[in-house]
Amino acid sequence: MSRAAIRYAKAILDIATTSGKAEAVNNDMKSIVLAVSQNAELKDFLANPVVKIESKKGALSSIFTDVQAETKSLFQLLFENKRYEILGAIAQQYNMLFDESNGVEVAKVTTAFPITADLQSKVLAKIAEFSNKKITIENIVDPAIIGGFVLRVGDKQYNASVASKLSQLKREFSN
Repeated sequence: MSRAAIRYAKAILDIATTSGKAEAVNNDMKSIVLAVSQNAELKDFLANPVVKIESKKGALSSIFTDVQAETKSLFQLLFENKRYEILGAIAQQYNMLFDESNGVEVAKVTTAFPITADLQSKVLAKIAEFSNKKITIENIVDPAIIGGFVLRVGDKQYNASVASKLSQLKREFSN
């Protein structure tokens, strides 16, 4: 994450908070993160130095038509400073700062398959043991863990994956 992206995100959050639209702008930023991360063409287009800056501005205006005025002002600022390539990073940073300011913590849960309601309730119970914040669960699917789950909240990690238990057994047998 670049320092510039962090500075832009903090500035936009301050502006959006002052105007009472921090949550609406957060939703804009979530859609920007989703669009940039799921569309390689858009990401490459924004990062391409050969593409005219006016074309990038026009494309963003036509893709993100229903965004808040604060988000549009970010597009204008990035146009003036020729920094469209960091838009995704700014949006991601904004989401993190918004959650932080609202006492929300993101728990990343890695599972071998999409998370079930039963497993989600077990994970939330485990999180309650060491965090008193509001928790948002982000599910990452990684078949390499075989089964179980890996939970990461902030700088804490709880590994209840089958792959982890197998490697622990392997270490015990090799000693």
